[in-house]
Amino acid sequence: MSKPSVRARLADAAFALFDERGYEQTTVDEIAERAGVGRTTFFRHYRSKEDVIFPDHDRLRELIGDRLKTSSNSTALVAVSDAVRLVLLHYLEEGDLARRRYRLTSKVAVLRDREIASVAPYQRLFREFIADWMGGSAGSVKSVSLKAELMAAAVVAAHNHVLRRWLRGESSDPIAEVGEAMGEVLALFPAPGSAPETGGTTVVAFRTGRDIDALLPSLRRLVEGDAGQ
Repeated sequence: MSKPSVRARLADAAFALFDERGYEQTTVDEIAERAGVGRTTFFRHYRSKEDVIFPDHDRLRELIGDRLKTSSNSTALVAVSDAVRLVLLHYLEEGDLARRRYRLTSKVAVLRDREIASVAPYQRLFREFIADWMGGSAGSVKSVSLKAELMAAAVVAAHNHVLRRWLRGESSDPIAEVGEAMGEVLALFPAPGSAPETGGTTVVAFRTGRDIDALLPSLRRLVEGDAGQ
C-alpha cells in the first residue's frame, strides 16, 4: 500500500484533532505536529486550517468548465449532467473524509456559512453556460437570463440533494440517484426550439341560435382565407 501524501496526512490529522478538541480549539501548529511535518510544510499545502476541511473547489470548477467546453449545442444537457456527476464522484472518492466534513460543518456555523457560499460559483458557472446555450432560442434576453438562473439553481439543488442523502447514509447508489434527479430537472426545461409550433389555424367555438349546416360554409371560407394569407 502506498504511503498517504502529506496533504492527506494533514487532512487526517486535522479532522482527528477537530473531533478530539473541537475546531476552534485546534491550531495549525497542532495539526502539523500530529501529521509529523513542520508549520511551513502545512502552509505549502493549505492556506489555513479552514482550507483543510473543504475540497479543492477551484480544481472541481475547472473540471466542470473543461467538460462543458467539449459540448455542442445538441449535447449541452448531456454535458451538464456529466459535470454534475464529476462533482459527486469527487465526494464519493473522498469517502469517510466527506462524511467527517459533513458532520463538522453541521456543528460549526462559520464552516457551514463557507460551505453555503461555495455553492454560488458552481451555480454561476452553470448559469452562464446554460444562458449561452439558450441564447439562440426565441425570447428576450431577460427571459433567457431568468430561465438559465432557474435551471442552474435546479441543477445544483439536485446534486446537493443526492449528495446529502449519501452523506447521511440514506443512498446506496448515489450515481443512479443523481442520474434520476438530473432527468427530473432537465424535463422541466425543454431544449430551445422544442416548443410546439404556434402556426396553423385556430378555430374559436361559440354558441349561436343558427343551425350548424348554415354556419359551415362561412366557417370554411374563414379557414381557407386564413390559410391563404
